[in-house]
Amino acid sequence: MPRSNPSPRRLALGRWLLPTGLLALGAYLVLQPAGHAADAVLLPAPTVDETAANAGTSETAVFAGGCFWGVQGVFQHVAGVSRAVSGYAGGVAGMAHYERVEEGDTGHAESVEVTYDPHQVTYGQLLRIFFSVAHDPTELNRQGPDVGPQYRSAIFIQNAEQQRVAAAYLDQLGRSSAFARPIVTKLEPFKGFYPAESQHQDFLARHPSYPYIAINDMPKLKNFERLFPVLYRAEPVLVSPATD
Repeated sequence: MPRSNPSPRRLALGRWLLPTGLLALGAYLVLQPAGHAADAVLLPAPTVDETAANAGTSETAVFAGGCFWGVQGVFQHVAGVSRAVSGYAGGVAGMAHYERVEEGDTGHAESVEVTYDPHQVTYGQLLRIFFSVAHDPTELNRQGPDVGPQYRSAIFIQNAEQQRVAAAYLDQLGRSSAFARPIVTKLEPFKGFYPAESQHQDFLARHPSYPYIAINDMPKLKNFERLFPVLYRAEPVLVSPATD
C-alpha cells in the first residue's frame, strides 16, 4: 500500500532531533516554511455566524491544518477558549496513534479539538483565526514541509450550525479572492476525536525555541497577536498546566 513521504519531523525520530541532525533539519525547514505564516493578513469577518444566544457556555470545534503543534499553540492563546487538545480525527480509534497516522493511509488528520465559550468567541471567529493565521488553506495534503493526507486542511463538522457557518465562510472567502490560489479546505463529517500522545500536547508552549516550532509556528502566534489583539490571550491554556 502506498505511503506518503515522511515528514522532516518523522525523519528526526518522531520529531525528537538527534544532536547531529539539528543543523541539517534546520536548514531544510528554513527552505520550506509552513503555510503563509510570514505574510498573514487579516481575512474578512464571517457574514454568517452562530448565534451565541442559542448556544450553551461550552462548545467544541475540530480543525485540521497541518502539524497539530502549531494549530494547538495558536488556539491555546484565544480568549474564550478553555481547552485546545492535539489529536487525530477522520479515522477510526484503532488507528489513532502517531506512528500509524504518519503512514498517511489511516484517514486521520492531525487535528486540534477546541473547547470554547461562544459568548466570548464565536465559531465564526475561530474559523477566521484558523484561515488567517493557523495554516495555509491553499495547500493540498500538505502544510509547508509536511506532506501527506494526515496534514490536510479540514474542518470536522459536528452539527448543522457548524455546517451552516463553515460552508458560508468558505463560500465567502472563495468569492472574495482572499487567496491567490484556490482554497482546498474540506468540510468532513465528525467521526470522533482521539487525543494525541502526551509528548505532543502543549508542544509549542513548552518548546518555543525547538527548530521546527521557531521556524514554522512561532510566526503564526506573532501574527495572531498582531491581527487579533482583542482575542489574543498572553497566557496559553495548557492541557497539562505546569506545576512548578
